[in-house]
Amino acid sequence: MTDFMIHFLICNVLISGLIGILFAVRKLLKNHLTGRTRYSLWFLLSGLLLLPFLPVRLEYFSPFRNLWSASPFSAGNPSVSADTVESAASASHWMEDFAVSVNGRIPDQTGTILFIIWMAGILVMLFFTIKSAIRLQRIKNSGLPLQNLEIQRLYEGCLNEMNIKKPIPVYSTVFLTSPVITGVFRPRIYLPVSLISDCDPRDLRYMLLHELQHNRYKDNFSNYVILLARMIYWFHPLVWLAMKAMRNDREIACDAAVLNMLNKDSYIDYGYTLIRFTEKCSHTPFPFSSGLSGNARQMERRIKNIASYNRPSVRKKIKGVILFSVMALIFVGTAPALTTYGSGTEHTDRAISVTDIAEPDLSGYFTGCSGSFVLYDLRNDQWSIFNRKLASERVSPDSTYKIYDALFALEEKVITSENTTLVWSGEEYPFEEWNRDQTLNSAMDASVNWYFQSLDQQTGKDVLQSYLREIGYGNENINGDLSSYWMESSLKISPVEQAELLLAFYQNDFGFDPENIQAVKDSIRLSTTGSGTLYGKTGTGRVNGQDISGWFIGFVETADNTFFFAANIRSQNNATGSRSAEITLSVLSDLGI
Repeated sequence: MTDFMIHFLICNVLISGLIGILFAVRKLLKNHLTGRTRYSLWFLLSGLLLLPFLPVRLEYFSPFRNLWSASPFSAGNPSVSADTVESAASASHWMEDFAVSVNGRIPDQTGTILFIIWMAGILVMLFFTIKSAIRLQRIKNSGLPLQNLEIQRLYEGCLNEMNIKKPIPVYSTVFLTSPVITGVFRPRIYLPVSLISDCDPRDLRYMLLHELQHNRYKDNFSNYVILLARMIYWFHPLVWLAMKAMRNDREIACDAAVLNMLNKDSYIDYGYTLIRFTEKCSHTPFPFSSGLSGNARQMERRIKNIASYNRPSVRKKIKGVILFSVMALIFVGTAPALTTYGSGTEHTDRAISVTDIAEPDLSGYFTGCSGSFVLYDLRNDQWSIFNRKLASERVSPDSTYKIYDALFALEEKVITSENTTLVWSGEEYPFEEWNRDQTLNSAMDASVNWYFQSLDQQTGKDVLQSYLREIGYGNENINGDLSSYWMESSLKISPVEQAELLLAFYQNDFGFDPENIQAVKDSIRLSTTGSGTLYGKTGTGRVNGQDISGWFIGFVETADNTFFFAANIRSQNNATGSRSAEITLSVLSDLGI
């Protein structure tokens, strides 16, 4: 809940910027945009407002999503081999967790409170919407079919002018002061009784043409868009301002559509119709209808547009299409960011180049937690992925990042393969294993934070950033504090990416010094038996004292093959690296790896 609210707030910052861009475009390019184009621009924004709530992420497009094949995994009883665990853990205490808690996240209670406030606002907006809908329904129930023969003939003439074959029912009512049209699929026009009895036929013709233009462009659909946006973003003044501008631009676009039907001499008459009804007609009180009326300021703007109106040239229309297309590209480009942040997670958009993929059912191994598991069989070029949704989600790497942190330090000669010792400063740490001089092997074994933090300080942030970009490590973001950017902070990576990078590391695809690759490889060697050697690194994400994310990544070398794996588990607590390792060893044991 907290993550969703945090990232929903981030979405609102992005949305504010997009609204600012739209207002700037409308103002700077108003002479190059038709009224219909200005109105259509708001639909780009309206679509983006819904993206944070989509159940899917737009950036998750995988070319192999339909290629999942049969799994080599057994669906039988998941059990870890006692011999495997004993063998893997006998030489060291690598399965113990040496994780420190990080702070700075909004407490879960705060996130829940924010969510409750947000939902309460939505319920209040829903109450007033239902109240308006009930009131409108009462007006509909009180409406009578139009009986005035003169106005019926006038209406039929309007239908002929617009080449409308299917008439739209017209009703009269005493409860309105201005004409409105309601409904998207079954539209109806409602005329005030006072208008029928007192209105000049020419004025009434313009009003009917206006309402019919609303129907031609299905403008009532935008009422529901505006209503939904205001309901969800009830707290966002810029969204309200944008939706108000959308409604105003809709009326201007409708005015332009009517003017395009008239000869130029009739423009003034149409404008006078608005002037005569500015005071008489109240603003439409219903969010489900479209009408001629508006407040005095809106009417003034519309009258000015009518007074200066010229039919758009072909050139202006082409300009409008081009500018709309450019804006659409800009807005579409922001869509993945909105879906990612709205979901509270990042997703990888990298694709695995594979010839065979399996989607095993490993749910039995992940009791009491959610998680994912990725396995790559090098000899057979086969990938197996359990829970591909979570396997594509980027989360903090925690201590698994130390594999690459050490490699970067070796490449920069902060340490060397011959001498990896760093002297303990004497500062007391919460784990006894940390309170002594460390080599790369001992620091990796006990996951000694101060050792790797020292490497980072000597390597430098700019150099680290360049290395992360070179190997494509997750989101490559180290904007967090240099001492903790990999611990539930800015740097994030998915299990799929972890497995890919381990393969690249093993094959030295990035051209690092082979001695450095071997030094890191030696530091993560966990056990060797007659059947093979296990390499790996655990990682635990601990926030506010709770273990929320557990990693175990690595590879297994056998006599004739190598298997690369990455497992990640999530929970409100007890999601540790050691638990992730137990699950992984159980899976590998059942596979006979």
